[in-house]
Amino acid sequence: MQSKCTNKYAVIRMVLRSSAWGGLLMAMSLLNLQAERAANLSGKDRHTENQLTSHLEGCAIFPSDNIWNTPIDCSPVDDHSALFIETIGAGTGLHADFGSGLWKGEPIGIPYVTVPGEQPGVSISFKYDDESDPGPYPIPPDAPIEGGSDRHVLVLDRDRCILYEVFAAFRQEDGSWRAGSGAVFNLQSQALRPAGWTSADAAGLPILPGLVRYDEVAAGEITHALRFTAPRTRREYIWPARHYASSRIEIQYPPMGQRFRLRANFDMSGFSQEGQVIMRALQKYGMFLADNGSAWFISGVPDERWNNEALSADFRRVKGVDFEAIDEFSLQMDTDSGQARGCVKDSNEVVHVPLGHDDE
Repeated sequence: MQSKCTNKYAVIRMVLRSSAWGGLLMAMSLLNLQAERAANLSGKDRHTENQLTSHLEGCAIFPSDNIWNTPIDCSPVDDHSALFIETIGAGTGLHADFGSGLWKGEPIGIPYVTVPGEQPGVSISFKYDDESDPGPYPIPPDAPIEGGSDRHVLVLDRDRCILYEVFAAFRQEDGSWRAGSGAVFNLQSQALRPAGWTSADAAGLPILPGLVRYDEVAAGEITHALRFTAPRTRREYIWPARHYASSRIEIQYPPMGQRFRLRANFDMSGFSQEGQVIMRALQKYGMFLADNGSAWFISGVPDERWNNEALSADFRRVKGVDFEAIDEFSLQMDTDSGQARGCVKDSNEVVHVPLGHDDE
């Protein structure tokens, strides 16, 4: 998939079997690749993309080597995986928190809207203004608002590739907005929120990059991590999350930002085509714990093309025990950056290593 933001990307597979010489060659190659990547990312306006990076209206949803777009099918299992899964619900089924039609008079899922770069900004005030990015925000008067108590509003400036997200949003009579919190994300940047800051999500993460979108599923592949909720979390966050929303300190509760993946041996035979696409994404990219909520609820965008019956049938076959929490420490390059190292499957094979980046 091509867009106005392109770069060189390569998937390198080195099969250097057991020999001291092979190990030395691999180590030297990795050092060279990392040095080249660091040099190419030094420019403020540089960013990366490839044919696998999630796109929306011409914008890459973060650089290709961002943690949202990094496969974790080879990452090690977290030492506390079994505890986390038992706490969330080992026997509890997965749930698609999105679909077609209405639920209690509202669309099912988290909607978003895209606007041009010249969309006028409007004034917005925040309850938690000390952890919110100040306005104005380019929210159109008819912006869709998520149903329920969270009332998220997501706006993508499709010309500048800047994402605006708001929690607990209420439009005022004078055209301004009042909200709980708000965050602005430059989708060409690797920068995370300031440490300890919330966003429109409890974990301080962006929401839109983790949503299941129908067009991706219909195309046959989701190439990013998803977003989900759990009833009880720990008073801690781990990279790339930036915020917690709990008073619990016991180790069995997962921290915000904990990533889970569907087990590689999960049998998805009999699933709908759409369900298989989503399950493969959960195996390869997994899902981030982003908020407190119902157990194993995966977020997505409302769309009249969703088959609610098929989604429900597929998802309820997947239980908590079918997942494993993973350890992302080996992928982290900097605590304040979303840039991630490539996924190392074993000592002889390296994949997902960006080689260089072109300017716009």
